[in-house]
Amino acid sequence: MHLLPTQFVDAPFAHADGDVARLAGGMQWFAAYEILGDGPRRIVPVADVGGLGTRAATLHARIVAPRAPWALGPRTLRFDQPTVAGILNVTPDSFSDGGAHDGDPAAAAAAGVAMAAAGAALIDVGGESTRPGAPLIWEEDEARRIAPVVERLAAAGTLVSIDTRKAPVMDAALAAGAAIVNDVSALLWDARALALVATRGAPVVLMHSPDPAKGPHGGDGYADVVTEVLDWLEARVEAVVAGGVDRARIMVDPGIGFGKSLSDNLALLNALPAFHGLGCPIMLGASRKRLVGALDNEAPVERRLGGSVALALAGAAAGVQVLRVHDVGETVQALRVWRGLRDRALSG
Repeated sequence: MHLLPTQFVDAPFAHADGDVARLAGGMQWFAAYEILGDGPRRIVPVADVGGLGTRAATLHARIVAPRAPWALGPRTLRFDQPTVAGILNVTPDSFSDGGAHDGDPAAAAAAGVAMAAAGAALIDVGGESTRPGAPLIWEEDEARRIAPVVERLAAAGTLVSIDTRKAPVMDAALAAGAAIVNDVSALLWDARALALVATRGAPVVLMHSPDPAKGPHGGDGYADVVTEVLDWLEARVEAVVAGGVDRARIMVDPGIGFGKSLSDNLALLNALPAFHGLGCPIMLGASRKRLVGALDNEAPVERRLGGSVALALAGAAAGVQVLRVHDVGETVQALRVWRGLRDRALSG
């Protein structure tokens, strides 16, 4: 069973106590749950969730619990409102901006600092493309690509995460000043990764992909993509906790575009509130993805800004805490307007 928060409300103060609940301590309130993976779909009021048993009670407690902020040296990453992670690729072949900063650490770091100045709370640095068909990069080469960029960003006071699935690259980035590990394989591609993250005490983002030991774009399809991805991530969170990582230092990512069809991606996006049942902050990475082009006459990557902002706002409405994007300034502006509207609605 999983619980999908639904029937969102703009005026929680107009409802009796217990009839609505706050989503993960954020800016959204809801009045009911849709029950997933437990027979026919049905809607249950929040006030009646206590009658659904122990599993539902556990999920409800996770869904409404505020997410503790991550204290990361002099910086703090908060989760009580949506924030932006800026994507900084230092590769020659990433699908969107490959080659823009390849081989020039100073220019790459300057681009990251500019994203932070535009409102990004976090800069996510990647040294290996995860687009379909991308070649595997030797870990030492990847580490050499990212280390000088991370070092410059950290020296400038920017909060940095490292987007990699290789333990030596994680280690090099953390040594250079990165604070967070973001792994598209959920620490499954490299057998050394979980122990390294646990030993270093770094927060980690666990992304779903169908067969992470082989690569992020495999898989044979899904019978029910939402419940299968939720089950997979729930099991993965428990395994990483058992491996020594504090649950409060884990973030989850449904892996939009990784081994999933357009229909799968849309189903996951519509079910994003259910991922709060994992009890962790959520990252959404849908910026400039193929699904935007698929819904807009095969629009190329450079013409996917509008769709990317729309997906970011959908994520904010679902309570997603971190939105991983290429277009920082435009997304931050959209979120500021969205927050203004929410503030006014919640103030009565």
